[in-house]
Amino acid sequence: MPNILTSVKLKLRLKNTIIDKMLTHASETLMLTKRDRKQLNIFERKMYRRILGPVYDNEKENWRILTKIYARVKKPTIMETIRLNKLCWFGHVQRMEGNRISKRVLYMNLGTTRLRGRPRNRWQDGVRENRRIGG
Repeated sequence: MPNILTSVKLKLRLKNTIIDKMLTHASETLMLTKRDRKQLNIFERKMYRRILGPVYDNEKENWRILTKIYARVKKPTIMETIRLNKLCWFGHVQRMEGNRISKRVLYMNLGTTRLRGRPRNRWQDGVRENRRIGG
């Protein structure tokens, strides 16, 4: 998006309609690791920097702060969008009838033991964490 003639408003609109949709496609079923979350945040900030450009703040004598970027964009972050998608999907599955495959898989108990070592995070653990954060 290096074209100077394209307005910032159009670039933000393209980012919101194309790139954000690609990043959040089927995100309600993903289990993101800490590294994945970090990479998504880095990518999002890089996109905003390319679109909005560097702005020097004379008052604080530093470059644009993240809060100013998100205040100007007026849109939740990618991670916030993914978190909300997960909670929406969880609510949707909760409202399903008990014989639906999605609901049966969500509450399925395989009857096996977990492997040795640190337990891997499950999708339900991520939803529980998201509910705790969201209040």
